[in-house]
Amino acid sequence: MKFKVRGQKKLSGEVKINGAKNAALKIIPAAILGSSPSVIKNVPKISDIEKLIEIIKSLGAEIKFTGNNIEINPEKIKTFCLDEDLVKKLRGSIVLAGPLLAKFGEVILNQPGGCLIGARPIGDHLDVFRQMGVDIKKEGDNFHLIGKPKSGHIVLGKISVTATENAIMASVFSQGITKIHVAAAEPEIKDLADFLNKMGAKIKGAGTHEIEIEGVKNLNGAEYEVLPDRIEAGTYIVAGILTDSEIVVGPIISCHNDLFFKKLKDAGAKFEFFEKDGKEYVRTLSGRKLIACDIDARTYPGFPTDLQPQYSVLMTQADGRTEIFDTLFDGRFRYVEELKLMKAKVEILNPNRIAVEGPTRLKGAEVSSLDIRGGAAVVLASLVAEGETTINNIEFIDRGYEDMDGKLRGLGANIERI
Repeated sequence: MKFKVRGQKKLSGEVKINGAKNAALKIIPAAILGSSPSVIKNVPKISDIEKLIEIIKSLGAEIKFTGNNIEINPEKIKTFCLDEDLVKKLRGSIVLAGPLLAKFGEVILNQPGGCLIGARPIGDHLDVFRQMGVDIKKEGDNFHLIGKPKSGHIVLGKISVTATENAIMASVFSQGITKIHVAAAEPEIKDLADFLNKMGAKIKGAGTHEIEIEGVKNLNGAEYEVLPDRIEAGTYIVAGILTDSEIVVGPIISCHNDLFFKKLKDAGAKFEFFEKDGKEYVRTLSGRKLIACDIDARTYPGFPTDLQPQYSVLMTQADGRTEIFDTLFDGRFRYVEELKLMKAKVEILNPNRIAVEGPTRLKGAEVSSLDIRGGAAVVLASLVAEGETTINNIEFIDRGYEDMDGKLRGLGANIERI
């Protein structure tokens, strides 16, 4: 499958933002900790979610995915062995280790697969489990984790979102108090904790670098709505600014993207926030004059690495030289070569820094999506490029964005899936 895009069309209208991919991918595994069914609302229909559902079904769970709602009944889960072939298709499958350890005191899994943006080994997760008293054995290509997680003092080797989430889920049944230090603070972690607390867990401090969990004996199923996806929202906001168009994007929670919005404003972008039906939205405004503005991608609340490629595309239309710094993943700049095919003036200064010169007239070309966010970046570039752009490997985009081509067509973009 590929996209064909004819650029330089103004956009207009409203784009609906789905539930956060990076929250739903953890809340769904958390549901298997319940002793009764859960209903999770506002789940994006993306291929990563479909792969996760397939893995959890293989454990014995009953799952219905209707519209954007998932009903999950974990009562028939009897195995702690994760399907090797399914796990290799989804890096996020590592977060099943925490809940399975809490539930069974044992899990067997293979090294997860996923996006090619750096090695991202599972060592941080294994370190957390060792600190919780779990015995870890390497058996061929599999890891065999044995032992109910024990409460205590957990220190992450570095700030890691998924390791933090695994530590939270692994500890919900651990007798006593578990304290997680150097925890990641992303809003999606708080969303996971809010869901678990609704199930009956006792978690404090999620969304900060110090989290405390008091173990409980059991959890019940719950109904919960996933928070809006701040990365999807940021991508479409950039689309509106990039094309100098007036579009409405929402619902959003603007404080989850504070630094992103500040950098847009510093770069000369025009937009406004407003409320509708009790929810927050943003409207991009035309008449912008973009100027170069450097960014330094960091863990939350820093500038999101998942919006760095999209911002780089925006800076191709800004006046001056922008330097982009990102150390979070060692393959994050792979998309740069695709932008160069579109005549972008981008220089890789070192593995963690690039320079973008603008403004540049981008040209249509045949390019590829190399990961989820890099794929979104080349789609954005195609919206302002002269002529036709063909984008290959769009299965990466489908992993993180529900119906991206349909949403852009709804705004007036000339994009088709072939």
